Amino acid sequence: MKKLSIPLCILLAIAFAVPAVAADRKSGNYVDVYSGELTTFNYLVTGSENEHAVAANCIDNLVEYDRFGILRPSLATSWSSSADGLTWTFNLRKGVKWLTWQGKEYGEVTAQDWVDAAKYLLTKTNASATADVLYGVVANAEDYFNGKITDFAQVGVKAKDKYTLEYTLAKPYPYFLSMLTYVTFLPANGKFMAETGAKWGTDNKNVLYNGAYIVSNWEPQVTREMTRNEKYWDRANVFIPRIVLKYNKEALTLSPELFLRGEIGLSTIPSSILDTWMKDPAKKAQIYPLRTNYYSYFYAFNFDPKFDAQYEPENWKVVVNSKNFRKSVFHALDRRAAMITEEPYNPDRRLNNTITPRYFVTAGGKDYVDMGELAAISKTDSFNKAKALEFKAAAMKELAGKATFPVKIMMPYRTDMTGWVNRSQVVEQQLEALLGKDYVDVIPVAFPPTGFLGATRRAGKYAIQEVNWGPDYADPSTYTDPFVTGSNYNWPEKAVGYLEANGKPKWENMVEAAGAETKDMKKRYEAFAKAEAYFIGEAFVIPYGVGGGGYQASKLEPFTYPFAPFGMSTLKYKGQVVMQKSLSTEEYQKLEAAWNKDRAAALEKAAK
Repeated sequence: MKKLSIPLCILLAIAFAVPAVAADRKSGNYVDVYSGELTTFNYLVTGSENEHAVAANCIDNLVEYDRFGILRPSLATSWSSSADGLTWTFNLRKGVKWLTWQGKEYGEVTAQDWVDAAKYLLTKTNASATADVLYGVVANAEDYFNGKITDFAQVGVKAKDKYTLEYTLAKPYPYFLSMLTYVTFLPANGKFMAETGAKWGTDNKNVLYNGAYIVSNWEPQVTREMTRNEKYWDRANVFIPRIVLKYNKEALTLSPELFLRGEIGLSTIPSSILDTWMKDPAKKAQIYPLRTNYYSYFYAFNFDPKFDAQYEPENWKVVVNSKNFRKSVFHALDRRAAMITEEPYNPDRRLNNTITPRYFVTAGGKDYVDMGELAAISKTDSFNKAKALEFKAAAMKELAGKATFPVKIMMPYRTDMTGWVNRSQVVEQQLEALLGKDYVDVIPVAFPPTGFLGATRRAGKYAIQEVNWGPDYADPSTYTDPFVTGSNYNWPEKAVGYLEANGKPKWENMVEAAGAETKDMKKRYEAFAKAEAYFIGEAFVIPYGVGGGGYQASKLEPFTYPFAPFGMSTLKYKGQVVMQKSLSTEEYQKLEAAWNKDRAAALEKAAK
């Protein structure tokens, strides 16, 4: 075995570099409102960020990122890798306890908990939405998932002893450590899962906790309360005693007023009222612009429509398989006009021409989106009136006698998101005005927040939908995950005319070829860039923007929570305190400048 140097590189840095926060910081409770209810506490099956936010605060994993984005020990105190990069060994922290929802000790966290969790994930009947992340890298995991082997001992997840965990990979994955911060690699107590059976993960009482918080109370569509775990191994860095989240179906609309009344600790300021806040000195002093993040937003064309007959799914199935039709909409969408509904003061900072955001990864001194065929796309606005009309003419000629015009485009949106509501109207009016009502009939359809994804995207009940994807690890392959066979985004594998001799779509074969390069990062990234450029060029999706941005009023102190562009780090309350008042833009910018300076020093120290 080859012991990792400390640190080998920034991402692999075993952190110690700079403490996240001082141990004597004080905080009161945090109160907020929400509109999207949890559908499960089973973190081993859910693919929803809403549920991931609970897991991030209640279940710890082997490693975690500190507030500067440096990887450090969590439930593993150290780790090593074999010379060929295939075998990873983790030495666990001793004495960490699993607790019940009442805070009672159930048992100790051991290596077997990761084995039990992996076996559950890889049991196909459990229908885990994230199992592919695990079986995509662990040796023999996919064969076990598909029933080709039945002995789990052959899968590359093993408890060598009580406090030693070993992963064997199918091939070297240079980003493996960064993957461990994602929900797929969380542990679970097998004995408790067996005792609770079908009830496991159905509510806060049928799951165990080893993280910073315990969900001590959950009343669906009433409240969700998280209480600090006083037996937590890193208790010194958890400051908020209690987090109280109250259900309100109008949460996003009402939160600005609730914040002003002192009833909650955070509110996003919708663009619809931002002007009034900017013009009121007292309100303006309480808001600041948020940074963008690495969530990628795009409009997806659905190749497996299952929406109601009134929206003519069979007709949609015909037109969506026309590249000319897709390209007409691709070039007709005025993304800047759409983004103004979220970012009226500076929409351009949120626009993104590729699926993978700029600044996510680099190789050979070049940003990934500036590599190969992706470079031209990253620098070009897809909105082009002349091209949109040119492709419209070609589509109408191609589809004459095969499709009915105008094409009904069923486009869902969430009713609680003011910006999305407004944006749906903007997109409808803008597409119909440019392409003509003789060609398209864009139909925005309202859905409630609770269960929104299950009722729309995951069920295939849309023609075009604004969707998003957040990275799970530090590699461009993470942005390909929504589009591979078996995912539930837009089913591009069902597009007519794209399957190759091996039965897989050309796009997927390109992705697999890129993933096969594990040593030369420049070649790897260039191959992924070529695949992404092809996918965008075929107009399977319309890249739209990145997450974050906007304006916020918040009593949560910024720059103290774990930081990383992927995984669940930014969903954690660990490290934060509740301040007496929100920051102004000037105060926020001073803290940001200090954080940037301190982070640069921390990264430099970690890299030595």
